[in-house]
Amino acid sequence: MTDSAIEQSQREDALHEHGWLTESSHQTSEGRVLYVRCAQCGVRRVDLQSHPLLPPGPLSREQGR
Repeated sequence: MTDSAIEQSQREDALHEHGWLTESSHQTSEGRVLYVRCAQCGVRRVDLQSHPLLPPGPLSREQGR
């Protein structure tokens, strides 16, 4: 992928707020690891929920498209 194509993709991703859907998850010693995908654009990332009462946070950068 060229630099201009990557920049275009990043601009398109910035046009909406991702709505994350959990595709799978598993428990670890650090908390629950979630593999999530945006329902609108299909971008994926990995999240960690360190405590059941806290929202998950990203462990990886967004990948895909």
